Amino acid sequence: MKSYRKTLTFTTRRKMELIDITEEVEKAVEESGVKEGLCLVNSMHITSSVFINDHEPGLWEDFLRWLEELAPYDPERYKHNLTGEDNAHAHLKRQVMGREVVIAITNGRLDFGPWERVFYGEFDGQRPKRVLIKIIGE
Repeated sequence: MKSYRKTLTFTTRRKMELIDITEEVEKAVEESGVKEGLCLVNSMHITSSVFINDHEPGLWEDFLRWLEELAPYDPERYKHNLTGEDNAHAHLKRQVMGREVVIAITNGRLDFGPWERVFYGEFDGQRPKRVLIKIIGE
């Protein structure tokens, strides 16, 4: 069985941002040489997320607005912020959106549904954050 590991690094311009990373993940699959297997993509930080959904800007805005309604940025609201941080909202947003995705690899390609894409969701950005891509298979 082959195993391949790659990291991506992002420094977003905004505190909250969604980035389509599908092409980078596809490139990693190609680099791995794996034809049949699994691809794990996960955020290596507790205030960001990796998820699969549609590549549609209106939906991205909906996600960001919905997440802000669920867990608004409000430094006075959360006990976690008593530690000197102001990012409790980002931890909660990550919990809702998830840490990782696993995608089947078939015939050397990500085995997606028709509209599926891989996204990195940043909820406490403007500093370097990493995403792990781990591929295993034959």
